Amino acid sequence: MRGSAMNDRLAADYPLQGLRDYALLADGSRGAVVGPRGEIGWLCAPHWESAAVISHLVGGPGIYAVTPTTPFVWGGSYERGSLIWNNRWISQDDTIIGCRDALASPGDPHRLVLLRRITADHDSRVSVDLQLSGDFGGTRATELRRDGAGAWTARLGPLTLRWSGAPDGHWDSDMFRGELAIGPGRRHDLVLEISDRPLPDRPDADRLWRDTSGHWQSDRPDLSNTAAPRDALHAYAVLRGLTSPGNGMVAAATLGLPERAERGRNYDYRYVWIRDQAYAGPAGAVGQPLRLLDDALAFTTARLLEDGDRLAPAYRTDGGPVPDEESADDLPGYPGGRIKIGNRANKQFQLDAFGEVLQLLAAGARLDRLGPDHHRAIEVAVAAIENRWTEPEAGIWELDDAWWTHSRLAVVAGLRSVARQAPPAAADRYRSLAETILAETTRRSLDPVGYWRRSPDHPGVDASLVLPPVRGALPPDDPRTVATLRQVEADLLADGHAYRFRPDERPLGEAEGSFTLCGFMLSLAHLQQGNQLAAYRYFDIQRTVCGPPGILSEEFDVTQRQLRGNLPQAFVHALLLDCAQQLASG
Repeated sequence: MRGSAMNDRLAADYPLQGLRDYALLADGSRGAVVGPRGEIGWLCAPHWESAAVISHLVGGPGIYAVTPTTPFVWGGSYERGSLIWNNRWISQDDTIIGCRDALASPGDPHRLVLLRRITADHDSRVSVDLQLSGDFGGTRATELRRDGAGAWTARLGPLTLRWSGAPDGHWDSDMFRGELAIGPGRRHDLVLEISDRPLPDRPDADRLWRDTSGHWQSDRPDLSNTAAPRDALHAYAVLRGLTSPGNGMVAAATLGLPERAERGRNYDYRYVWIRDQAYAGPAGAVGQPLRLLDDALAFTTARLLEDGDRLAPAYRTDGGPVPDEESADDLPGYPGGRIKIGNRANKQFQLDAFGEVLQLLAAGARLDRLGPDHHRAIEVAVAAIENRWTEPEAGIWELDDAWWTHSRLAVVAGLRSVARQAPPAAADRYRSLAETILAETTRRSLDPVGYWRRSPDHPGVDASLVLPPVRGALPPDDPRTVATLRQVEADLLADGHAYRFRPDERPLGEAEGSFTLCGFMLSLAHLQQGNQLAAYRYFDIQRTVCGPPGILSEEFDVTQRQLRGNLPQAFVHALLLDCAQQLASG
């Protein structure tokens, strides 16, 4: 029903919101995005990289909304240490209406179960709207019928769906619209199931809620001694929700959310980036080992042993290749953006990934988490660096190939980190290679002023260059470390927010938004320097660039105070968790 009157009506009833107001539901195998009107506007099924069955967020068909019928003020919060979201609406007659939302956990890779429990403290009514459309709107529901237990069933291309607890209402083509009366002390459960296999017997909502709550409680580490316990625990829950049963953590739940209007910078992040694993894993190794560490070690080691020096920047959650990037021009996109499915990074070589994987493996070695495969992976990564460190490559920001300085310093940090955990002969080899790379990088990339340039051919500094010293490339008092940190703060800061680099002569903020990841990097860099006050300042600024759900995206528009890009951004939450722990222990 793309472009239909029904979609126009949905757009009017459920206007798109600023990204800061959206919450995430996730169970490891897929994620949903829910807005302040109780509207689920994004859902892929059955997997992260599957086509969307609800694509309202990017201008396509599909919605699943539970909304008060009278004017209201919205609020909401997550249950502690979980991705169980509670919408809370206060109506004009002071009635408080709630909708508890979750993807049933632990998630089944083949069967999505979306739970919604509606309550109210006085007699009230909510509207319930449901439209599902497979393949980003290309497939309509068929074989719609109501079974003997009152549940709706249908087919959605190759998928089977069942919806239990639906109120009285009517279907207008493939769109359900109804209302539900809720009295004080009552609750009403809606259970939506979507599967690529035959559905089992109809589930019990109470049992699903118990299992889901228990799942999150069982995977709740004690982060009470961190610099920001609530935010650290929430970041951990986000990362766990993005982590698939195959150990890979997707970079984000969404695609096509623009980093900058009318710039064409819209990407599909529903895949597993090696870099994200290499940031989340060490965040799980700061104190007590967290599951993030073992998951990151398992996924990256498997990919490295399989692909060697042809390690890809990103993979599907099953370890397969990321599809080529293509535009979906028949979808309008989120305002200011266009839809792209797949990702062009699948063709890139990114040298820094090998160094970051070595940093991850070194973190695992410190906590005695490595087995034979991990030690083989170290040798594979070192050999890849030996063979390819002089080649131009795309680097951390996935730009055109160049001799990017950050990538060389990242591998220096990785080699020195694993050398500290290696037998003497291997350690000498790793250190020797690190010294060779560092010497050549100094010769080619050190600016006459004393800071690291982005590359020999790209003048100016890059905010990512403050991280390799933190990871072990250089000591904190090395003049190159100090000069680079000083230059980043002189050139790439505005109102305490950090930008990646200056892409042109325009003022900061006109070319792109600030990069929240870089702000957390500055926090860690100042902590390494012993500047705790500055480290806390950067940390506090970055962790608050979010809305009520506490979800962080890749970029932040400082002037408009808006999130930009896909959400939630995994490596941003990873560095939040890392910083929160490091600050408390530093």
